[in-house]
Amino acid sequence: MKYSYDTQGTCSAQINFEVEDGIVKNVQFVRGCNGNTQGVARLAEGMKVEDVIARLKGINCNGRGTSCPDQLARALELALQQ
Repeated sequence: MKYSYDTQGTCSAQINFEVEDGIVKNVQFVRGCNGNTQGVARLAEGMKVEDVIARLKGINCNGRGTSCPDQLARALELALQQ
């Protein structure tokens, strides 16, 4: 299933991704630090949703209380609830 999540508190504006049989696929960040968001996306792809959440949730960027990786974890949590 395809998902789109509008981020809050980060340089990226949105995260688009798919979840198929509990596996994260096709992660794309809209805006943000291009190299970092590409790296996070590639690392998350192919992983179980729960594993990505466990690794990325709570990462803080410069005292913002969130980060692009944390926002991906939050987006995946919402996807699990749907």
